[in-house]
Amino acid sequence: MSLLNGQIALVTGASRGIGAAIARHFAALGATVAVNYRANAEAARQTVDAIVEAGGSAQAFQADVSDEAQIRAMVAAVLKAHGRIDTLVVNAGIVRDNLAALMPVAEFDEVLQVNLRGAFLSIREVIPAMMEARSGSILTVSSVNADTGGRGQCNYAASKAGLLAITRSLAIELAPKNIRVNALAPGLISTEMTQHLRELAQDELLRRIPMKRFGTAQEVAQAAAFLVSPMASYITGAVLNVSGGLGLQP
Repeated sequence: MSLLNGQIALVTGASRGIGAAIARHFAALGATVAVNYRANAEAARQTVDAIVEAGGSAQAFQADVSDEAQIRAMVAAVLKAHGRIDTLVVNAGIVRDNLAALMPVAEFDEVLQVNLRGAFLSIREVIPAMMEARSGSILTVSSVNADTGGRGQCNYAASKAGLLAITRSLAIELAPKNIRVNALAPGLISTEMTQHLRELAQDELLRRIPMKRFGTAQEVAQAAAFLVSPMASYITGAVLNVSGGLGLQP
């Protein structure tokens, strides 16, 4: 398949979970993928190896997305290696769940540093190259929690709601340069990040999902591929829920 044939795609937080699935799927569709990771070099290597073994092209790039100097160096390295960045997927994110009354300021700040500041820094650094090329696609990975909230997740929900605001603002700002900016809002996806929550309250969670199952990272990756592809050439500022209907009913 060649839906993304020839694209250079940078995916942040791509060593595991949704990010790894997006990286593998993009490569299967013809993209050359820059796999960003923060600390887990082995997981990033496994993602790259899986892509290469399947006949695709990928390379790992280390950077903490919340660190301005590291992001700048990583984007420069990707541009040096490939000459351009056609697609940026802003996926890196963390959770530090806690009740608000018990949440240390450090837990609130850490989530916003990675999920929101990291997204801004990643986007800001790729904009000049995309503007010079007068083309590009930026995809942020938000969450249904941006709209629905979640018990013990005031920090996470705030970061993901902020990410939607960034997405919509930049869609307006960058449209004249032929750069599209869209967002995904996954629901409960079967990944390592959600494992504890799924084990703790599986039956209750499934009752809230009209499709009565958890999503897969591959299903999120398929939606991501559509939004960054030429098939979505007239779509910008959109938020695509990948949630099995979570949030549609009380």
